[in-house]
Amino acid sequence: MKALILAAGRGERMRPLTDHTPKPLLEVQGKPLIVWHLEALARDGIREVVINTAWLEERIVDTLGDGARYGVSIRYSLEGRDHGGALETAGGIAKALPLLTDATTDCFWVVSGDVFLPGFRFDAAVAQRFAEGPTLAHLWLVPNAPHHPGGDFGIDAQGLASRTATPKRTWASVGLFRAAIVDGLAVGEKLPLTPLLRAGADAGRIGATAYDGPWTDVGTVERLDALNHPSAG
Repeated sequence: MKALILAAGRGERMRPLTDHTPKPLLEVQGKPLIVWHLEALARDGIREVVINTAWLEERIVDTLGDGARYGVSIRYSLEGRDHGGALETAGGIAKALPLLTDATTDCFWVVSGDVFLPGFRFDAAVAQRFAEGPTLAHLWLVPNAPHHPGGDFGIDAQGLASRTATPKRTWASVGLFRAAIVDGLAVGEKLPLTPLLRAGADAGRIGATAYDGPWTDVGTVERLDALNHPSAG
């Protein structure tokens, strides 16, 4: 099963750092944020990785290359070159589908290039169970951070993501997906993923697992500094 790393965004809240460096290339504890993902994917046996790009995409391609140094093979979905800018999360998945799916599977991992989750395992057995099941996606949910206190979904008694189940948790921006999650979305169309996940959850078609390992949405300069200087203050 292949993996998609979402790396197309502008990173407005990280300016001025992202004026000249794509957010996934900002360093966390000595290496670019996206490299943590590449090394974790390689460790867990995933060899084919797709990265979608838009903002400063040539920097990402030039820095990561073909992925050989990280133990993976990287292909790029170039939204900037082909569409003039980022297509948002669902639009990015739709464009990348030809690189992610093949005759043997329509399932793939997705992880955001701007989250830090160093202990997460891209477990092949979990992926196989997902591929054999009926759900459109399977999400890992973390405890709510101060900047997102309301969370996204709860987990019901059947192990499905629910907008009514409590307690609510936050989607960690990592999950397993089936190509059908973006059915009807034309290549080049801009659309965030959240509305599709909510609709899927309401239809009982999104699985979920609680995850309590280290996780940070590296969405601000302050959060990046906290990761790089954990003892400060």
